[in-house]
Order: sequence, then structure tokens, then C-alpha cells
Amino acid sequence: MTLLDVSQVSKSFPGVRALDRVRLEVGRGEVHALLGENGAGKSTLIKILSAAHAADEGVVIFDGQPLDPRDAPLRRQQLGIATIYQEFNLFPELSVAENIFLGREPKRPRSGNWGLIDWRRLRADADALLGELGLPLDPNAQVSRLTVAEQQMVEIAKAMTLNARLIIMDEPTAALSSREVGRLHTIIADLKARGVSVIYVSHRLAEVKAMCDRYTVMRDGRYVASGDVAEVEVSDMIRLMVGRHVEFVRRARSGEPGPVVLKVETVTPKRPRLAAPGYLKDVSLEVRAGEIVGLAGLVGAGRTDLARLIFGADAIASGSIRLDGKPLKLKSPRDAIRAGVMMVPEDRKQQGCFLDHSIRRNLSLPSLKPLSRLGQWIDERAERELVETYRHKLRVKMASQETPIGKLSGGNQQKVLLGRSMALAPRVLIVDEPTRGIDIGAKAEVHQVLSDLAAQGVAILVISSELAEVMAVSDRIVVFREGAVVADLDGETATEEGLMAYMATGVGRAPPAGMEHRPQ
Repeated sequence: MTLLDVSQVSKSFPGVRALDRVRLEVGRGEVHALLGENGAGKSTLIKILSAAHAADEGVVIFDGQPLDPRDAPLRRQQLGIATIYQEFNLFPELSVAENIFLGREPKRPRSGNWGLIDWRRLRADADALLGELGLPLDPNAQVSRLTVAEQQMVEIAKAMTLNARLIIMDEPTAALSSREVGRLHTIIADLKARGVSVIYVSHRLAEVKAMCDRYTVMRDGRYVASGDVAEVEVSDMIRLMVGRHVEFVRRARSGEPGPVVLKVETVTPKRPRLAAPGYLKDVSLEVRAGEIVGLAGLVGAGRTDLARLIFGADAIASGSIRLDGKPLKLKSPRDAIRAGVMMVPEDRKQQGCFLDHSIRRNLSLPSLKPLSRLGQWIDERAERELVETYRHKLRVKMASQETPIGKLSGGNQQKVLLGRSMALAPRVLIVDEPTRGIDIGAKAEVHQVLSDLAAQGVAILVISSELAEVMAVSDRIVVFREGAVVADLDGETATEEGLMAYMATGVGRAPPAGMEHRPQ
């Protein structure tokens, strides 16, 4: 039986036809995959369903009743539609419990017109919900101190409290490790058993095959196809999404890497972000010119903490970092950028983008000095040419360079940040979740860009929760577990099973014959 029926929905913005007579049908208790490249119109459709946008034309019927395009988002929640956006809607200074029940806090009995919050019950209810979902989070923890993956779990818990009949999940596993993905899939299976429908937006097509019942593909704002997931192969879904064949293969090595560019020796952060035993401590690694080193590990293993130390975002308590053999003294990311170290952070919204500023300003900001004339005037023509170069190279979909970057899809924002780093021709490039939220076609292009940079002699560190991605791009793979390096593996011969064994237990399985590895 149909729960949601979207028919002939269209939406335009200045200079862009975002949706053109789109249709979508979701059954009761069905997990429905909504697929398409960045810019295909998925996010716009989601915002229309959640009432963040109003459709220009078309009809949306939910549970047999047409939805009023004038509805506010709160009204859609009351009707039973909950949305978990790719970019989180959390209040960082509030606790986990406060975010989960925001606006619906339990009140003390006999508090009269004052409606005083029952804090004990609030925390107890949050703790019970987190326990039910199998989420090891402290309800009293401040959200700003959580990892991106943990914040994603808070968003999911928040949606669960709305008694929704339809939950829309926009890239729910983009920031999750394999362990967290498995937990989420268990939650979705439980929702399905209760009769709750899920719209599942993801570029991880193996997950779509494993979790979803039916699919709908969009391309360039239009409906392309729909059907049963069991009757279509991943390669077919890719062709429907991008209109061409895309292969995801390991990077071919171009020769032996050059001398050591980055050397990290027994570093420990001054203020560890991981408030648990096993935080990043006495970590060492090195990256050579023209080498891509992948960092693998479960969420919270310490990979991002190390990246922040190298980029000067966190202070070092002990140990040293050397660049081209010389000590790298960092008081801030500005020092790292001046030295030739660039980083694309995992949380683009909070740490990477100036959301209200134009795409042009976001991409060119660190490059203004080389773009200036006599150190005083910006050569606007050169600036625009720079933006156009990376617009085409990374296939950034945008109406114009003056569009605020906050108006772009998450994947296109990520591409702008990659272009910003690449424009400085760094000696060291750190990319944390480089293809998070980026469609399958663009992933291969980003991987090629990283390979091209390595061929130019750039030393690259890649952090990714997708093991297939780590293996595809890396010459070597350094595995982290509980804040320590547990293995240093050859990228050509590493396997997902071997990586997972190190990540989960700290001990690897017996490698295939000829496989080289260097346990730490």
C-alpha cells in the first residue's frame, strides 16, 4: 500500500531548473533508495517533502491526503515526516539529551504555567532511547565535543522520538565506519518491522543493495527510472545515475616515491579530544613525495586527531613534526598553510565553508596573495579563471561563481574545498573523508585528481571510512586503533578483511602469499 505519492513536482531557482516533473512512490514499511549524482535534485525534493521549500507545481500525497505546500516544517513533523539532513541541524552547545528532545522536553508535574523542564526525566528518557538503539553516547555530553559520526547518531535518535511514519535519511552513513553502518542498518530493519517507511539517500550502492526494497533514480532534476533493488545490479544503477559507465579501480603506481616530506615522531596532543582510554598518543608515521598514505580505522580511532595536529588546529604536548627534514612549528592552521600544508576537513559546514559567501570567495581565499597585483589589488580576471579551472576539473554544479556556497549541495561544497586546497599547490595535502557525500561518478574523478597531485610530487594523507576508497587510492595504508598505529600495509596487496581485522582487534589475519605488512 502506498504511503507517499509524489506526482509531477517541479521547482525552479534563479538560473536553475532544480526539479522537472519528478515522481516518486514509497510504500508502507518500505526502505526506498533515492539515487542520483550531486545536483540531480535529490536534496531539493527532500526539502519539498519536509516543507523547507514549496514546489512550484505538482502534487504530494501522504497517507491518502494531499500535503499543503504552505505547510511549515513543524507541520510535516506532526504529520509523521521526519528528515535527517546530510548537514546536521544540531545545537552544538547543548547536550545530547537536549538536542534529542528540543522543543518537546518533559515538564515537571505541578509546575503550573511555568512549564519547568524535568531534567532528570529528560536525561533518563534520552539514556533509555540511546540504549534501545545501541548507541554508546552519554546523554549529558555536549554535542560540540562529539565526532561527526556521533552527531549523526544523535540526529537519528532525534528522528526516532518524533513517532514518524516516514523517515528521510540523506547520506546517513557518509561519516560512519563499518561498525556504525551495521548498527544503523539494524535500526532501519527494526523501523521497517514496525511499519515505518524510510527514504534512503546514499551514494554507497552496496548498502542500497543490502538494505533497500525499491529504488528511484534522478538525473539533472528529472525522474529516470524506478524498480525493485533485487532485480538490478550495482553497475546498472551507476549507469542510470551518471549516464555512462564508471569503474572504481585501484590506483596504478607511477614509480617509487621520492624523499620523506612529512615525518611525524611520537606525537601526543595537548588536549585530547577523545575522553576515553586509548586517545591519540605517541603516534609516528611518514609520507614521501608522490606518495598517498591512507589512514584506516574505526570512528574515534585517532585519524582526524592526527590530521588536526599536522595542520596546527590542535596543539602538541610532546613529539615533533618535520617538513622536508626541518621542524614544523605550528601555532595555528595559518602557519601550516604558509609552510605548504593544506587540509580538507571532514565537517565542511562547520570547519571548511563560509556559507554566506560566494563560491568564488570560498575557493580563492587562501590564494589571494598570488592573485594580487603589487600585493594590493586582486586580479579579478585571474581569480575567475582560477575558479573556472576547478569548476570544470571537479565538475562543480553551480549557477554562477557569485552563488553563496551554502546554496550548493554538500557534494559540490566538498568539491570547492578540494579546489581551494589544490590551487595552492601544497607540499602536503590532508583530505579527511574526501568524497563524503559525493556521487559515484565524481568519486573516480576526485581519486584521479589525488593521483595527479601525487604524480606532481605532493605528499598526501587520505582519511576515509570507506575501505574500498582507502585501498583504491593508497600506496600505503596506516591502520589506527584506539589512538595508536597498529599496522603499516602495502596498498596494492591490502584487503578489506585484513584491514578490518587490524581495525577491530589490533591484530591482522594471515596475509595472502607475498603480502608485505609492517605491524607496529
